[in-house]
Amino acid sequence: MENIKNRLFFILVFFMATVVAISNYLVQFPVNYFNLQDFLTYGAFSYPIAFLINDLTNKIYGKEFAKKVVYVGFIFGVTLTFYFSTNYEDLISIRIAIGSGVAFLIAHLVDVNIFDLLRKRKWFVAPLTSSIVGSVIDTFLFFSIAFYSTGISWVTLAIGDLLVKLFVSLIMLIPFRLLIKNIKEVSIARKKFSV
Repeated sequence: MENIKNRLFFILVFFMATVVAISNYLVQFPVNYFNLQDFLTYGAFSYPIAFLINDLTNKIYGKEFAKKVVYVGFIFGVTLTFYFSTNYEDLISIRIAIGSGVAFLIAHLVDVNIFDLLRKRKWFVAPLTSSIVGSVIDTFLFFSIAFYSTGISWVTLAIGDLLVKLFVSLIMLIPFRLLIKNIKEVSIARKKFSV
């Protein structure tokens, strides 16, 4: 059982780091359709998956395990961002990497704690509340660190980004519910066969 938990830990960290690195790359590109370039980047669509990973980890393995995934995911995510997505000749690119790391760490630790406080409520309360609060914190910290005083309209980008993140957080409730249900069924089946 410990071997399965360790393997799952590394899988979760891998997915967390990958989502963060991809989102940090995509946030550099505004959505150039329907006049959304001043309001939205492509990173808004991928980043909420990190909160799904966080909440699934917290639900299945608890607060302390989820924090470990956040810390290790943070290290790998920031490393991947600095290695693959950062143009060191561009100050904004460097600020994106720094803003991403700071926002990720703070927002996801807040997410873990809020989820833990609300875990005994109806199934959707903890993931939805923690993801919304985490998204607000993440968005404000990231955009202010990455784009403040650069001439980029970061406030409108942050608002557009946040609205998409909140919408995607609602959609992420569907895979959250399905995955939790399937994981519980697999756990019950394993216990029956191991007896």
